[in-house]
Amino acid sequence: MARALIVIDMQPDFCPGGALPVAGGDEIVGPINDMMAEFDAVVLTQDWHPPGHMSFAENHPGAVAFSEIQMPYGPQVLWPAHCVIGTAGAEFHPNLAVDRADLVIRKGFRPQIDSYSAFYENDHQTPTGLAGYLRDRGLSDLTFVGLAHDFCVAWSAIDAANLGFRATVIETATRAIDLNGSREGARQSMRTSGVILA
Repeated sequence: MARALIVIDMQPDFCPGGALPVAGGDEIVGPINDMMAEFDAVVLTQDWHPPGHMSFAENHPGAVAFSEIQMPYGPQVLWPAHCVIGTAGAEFHPNLAVDRADLVIRKGFRPQIDSYSAFYENDHQTPTGLAGYLRDRGLSDLTFVGLAHDFCVAWSAIDAANLGFRATVIETATRAIDLNGSREGARQSMRTSGVILA
């Protein structure tokens, strides 16, 4: 089975000092770079939001960050504005080996819907095109690393498993936001979906 490393959202805004920092997020850049040579392909995802994105708390008068609202596609956490197109926080981490990537998938660019997964928008219906790319290249064994473990990494791995890919998450090469116990909830959801936690 051909193997792909899927590196989720290794961007400055998710690292210490960023707009939506994940504790220790910058600690995994080196280990991720070291893994890249072990795979047949490397895919990078990039959170890529317009300023008026509806997942930003600031675009809902009176709302506070990390609260939850209902959107047409279901519950949505309201985040601090992050990974805004054209800002330094939306670029890849400066130490990430971007030149090793075969493909970059940008997600979250539609203003009305968030996109945690590398495969679908949060409506679970609008595809990013990643599944077709992987299948066309015969890449069926996928390993996930990056940020954040309990949101974009978990959603991506679960979608991969549901789409019939072999999905593994290297937990030491992820970091979690852990919003109200979301890390353990994500682990349980991944196991239920058949994702291998390594």
